[in-house]
Amino acid sequence: QVQLIESGGGLVLLGGSLRLSCAASGRTFRNEAMGWFRQAPGKEREFVAAIRWSGGTTYYADSVKSRFTISRDNAKNTGYLEMNRLKPEDTAVYYCATTSRYYSITWLYTKPPTYEYWGQGTQVTVSS
Repeated sequence: QVQLIESGGGLVLLGGSLRLSCAASGRTFRNEAMGWFRQAPGKEREFVAAIRWSGGTTYYADSVKSRFTISRDNAKNTGYLEMNRLKPEDTAVYYCATTSRYYSITWLYTKPPTYEYWGQGTQVTVSS
């Protein structure tokens, strides 16, 4: 079994920054991609960003493009989500997820069912 441990959430003022981390541990598996998703109260889980583990190709939701940066450290088996210029609408529980599945259709990495393992979630609250 693979465990994903997230950290870095919290309360931040409008325009502030946070850096989320997602450390993978447990059974060794081939990590194809890591994604970040978020879910606000009363809303569906939505895609935020994803990164291909080999090569580092990244994908972003339009709502976070130019403000958020996803990255990974292969040696540490850890992914990161750097969030800048945060807005109240960014308030949500943020989840990281990983998959060993390869798809040539890249938009599949923006979809939750693609991912096999999920973290427990970390709360991000942006106050105005």
